[in-house]
Amino acid sequence: MDLDGKIAVVTGASSGIGAATARALAQAGASVVAVARRVEVLSVLAQELGRGSRPFAVDMAEPEAAQALHDFVIGQFGRADIVVNNAGILHAGRLDGFDLDRLRPMIAVNYEAVVRTSTLFARTMKAAGCGQIINVSSIGANVVAPGIGVYGGLKRALEAFTDCLRVELAGSGVKVGIVAPGTTSTEIFDDMKSRGQPGWDSFIPPMQPEDVAGAIVYMARQPARTNLARIQVYAAADAN
Repeated sequence: MDLDGKIAVVTGASSGIGAATARALAQAGASVVAVARRVEVLSVLAQELGRGSRPFAVDMAEPEAAQALHDFVIGQFGRADIVVNNAGILHAGRLDGFDLDRLRPMIAVNYEAVVRTSTLFARTMKAAGCGQIINVSSIGANVVAPGIGVYGGLKRALEAFTDCLRVELAGSGVKVGIVAPGTTSTEIFDDMKSRGQPGWDSFIPPMQPEDVAGAIVYMARQPARTNLARIQVYAAADAN
């Protein structure tokens, strides 16, 4: 219960890693703002979490979403202690099969939303002298392979931004870190499977969302004097 009384924000919380992280943070004592598009799912999750947790339904791909989220959290709780930027989408395909209409949504969710949300909450946290931002990346940021250039490139950009933000906030009381999971069984592979492609979680025994959530909560639990900047978690059978 060492996060008792903390206010945590988790994007992409309607399923997978986000939902598992919301549950793990609540079990550790935090009140959670669960963020995603599916309001019905979020409402059920918030009731399950208890501790005054709240649902916030928004499409993080929209430019105004980060500001709306920030204002909601500050209006409801007066502060945010932990922000987990987890929302993400995956569209993979080789040169001849990649749908360029999927490019902008991926940029908006996987990178722009993280930058906007991190920046707004970091400003508020810096003024308060405390807080933590945890951005969920992927081991794909450092994998060079056909078909994943856009996804991996955006995750690499996310990591560069996150590292720079950590350095800029050093000494301010605000901590910034990256959790980069390997192959995890979540809905993120549904797009691939709907197009007849095998999801990456079909090649090896994948991790489960709770495994990644455990790493996120471990990072959040570190004492104020330390900043655990990166956790990289592989499935045991992952060779990347």
